[in-house]
Amino acid sequence: MIDLDDLSVKNLVKLYDYDLFTLGNLADDIRQNLHKNKVYFNMNRHINPSNICVDICKFCAFSSHRKNPNPYEMTKEEILSDTKSAYERGAREFHIVSAHNPNYLYEWYFDIFRTIKQKFNDIHIKAMTAAEVDFLHRKFNKSYEMILNDMKDSGVDSMPGGGAEIFDKEIREKICKGKVDSDNWLKIHSIWHNMGYKSNATMLFGHIESKEHRISHILRIRELQDKTGGFNAFIPLLYQKQNNFLNVNNFPSGIEILKTIAISRILLPNIPNIKAYWATLGLNLALVAQEFGANDIDGTIEKENIQSAGGANSKKGLSKEELIFQIKDAGFVPVLRDSMYNELTSF
Repeated sequence: MIDLDDLSVKNLVKLYDYDLFTLGNLADDIRQNLHKNKVYFNMNRHINPSNICVDICKFCAFSSHRKNPNPYEMTKEEILSDTKSAYERGAREFHIVSAHNPNYLYEWYFDIFRTIKQKFNDIHIKAMTAAEVDFLHRKFNKSYEMILNDMKDSGVDSMPGGGAEIFDKEIREKICKGKVDSDNWLKIHSIWHNMGYKSNATMLFGHIESKEHRISHILRIRELQDKTGGFNAFIPLLYQKQNNFLNVNNFPSGIEILKTIAISRILLPNIPNIKAYWATLGLNLALVAQEFGANDIDGTIEKENIQSAGGANSKKGLSKEELIFQIKDAGFVPVLRDSMYNELTSF
């Protein structure tokens, strides 16, 4: 095995040269030491208030454009109705991520969070990607610190990891020009962590990036985690190839996907959880990934708009019973967690 203390991209990219089971065994040893045979999931609901976006990211099938000519804006009443019905079905985390809608006023976001929290005070709001924070910063001339404090004061409990994509500057110019740059994505999460709050980190892979770009991205996440300790989980997000403008033909194999997840576990000893997000991987591959370093598959979701717009089979979410059955069938112990990875119930 290569020297894992040599944190150069040139050295660590050689991990991809190892066979899958060598990487899998190493990643699984780390996973077992941290989590034994547990696979985490939660009861959550995704809400995406609008798909109208000022940015045109070439990998995105969610925002309204000529490949998705169906713009929408949810009303406050619609958002509250979705929250109420999901809450009654047991959801306790609400993952609220929107497109960068130029029609919303600054206070619109915080009024939504505040109203939801007042009506359902025992829920966890995970909301506002760093890309959304940067959009508000540019549109309304507000500092990152002010926006994050307004999030905190209106009831946001943690931040999702979206908008990271791939940190390499040249790749970002090609796939998401105009969106938050990598330095500011990391800065926003650093400020949030230093305020005492947690967030997730993501990496979008499987498009036009190289293996070197993936390694560099992971190392930058690791570096920030060493400083703040604020990331709950790292989530390698598989690019969805339908209904967008990248026209990727060389889609990664299942072996390469599992290697990427295993390498994430190996290179991020300071992040406790690696999530194999079933909404991008599909449930079967997400469960296989639990043997290659992952220990979480996300949750019930209930309604998923962003990945399903790109071709993922995730639009209607999954039931709690189905998740429990499938995790058990794969040979693991299903553990219902809260948003901070506190264990609630083992099945």
